[in-house]
Amino acid sequence: MDVIVDIADMKVSADPADELVTYSLGSCLGVSIWDPEVRVGGLLHFMLPQASVSPEKARTNPAMFGDTGIPALFRAAYELGAVKQRMIVKVAGGSSLLDDNGTFNIGKRNYVLLRKIFWKNGVLIDAEDVGGSLSRTMRLSVATGRVTIRNRGREVEL
Repeated sequence: MDVIVDIADMKVSADPADELVTYSLGSCLGVSIWDPEVRVGGLLHFMLPQASVSPEKARTNPAMFGDTGIPALFRAAYELGAVKQRMIVKVAGGSSLLDDNGTFNIGKRNYVLLRKIFWKNGVLIDAEDVGGSLSRTMRLSVATGRVTIRNRGREVEL
């Protein structure tokens, strides 16, 4: 069953029937995590790197920001029995859509923040599809941990 992860949203599941899917990953980043032992998967779609731009929004929706959404995603997976050391982590998005001049660099800023958080916490990225100038759809199978990226009519496995 498809479980939709909206923009500025996250979902975590231990139901093998679930496929977590998020659409429209432009400058936003999609982060998938999966623990193969307990078969817990999670998907985050965050918009902006730092909650400091709007602490009020971060309190009501931590998934909007990388620095609050990433820890929330991992904590939610831990509550279902996942263990950080077993997690398979995959990342997609971080494009430069509608920002040809690089004025805002939201995609790059999102990715740099993600890498800093992962580095500080000893989390390695197993696969990624980031950058460029296209939008992506990211899908995670909770049963198998398979992550696919779809853009411009083609689908690839990360």
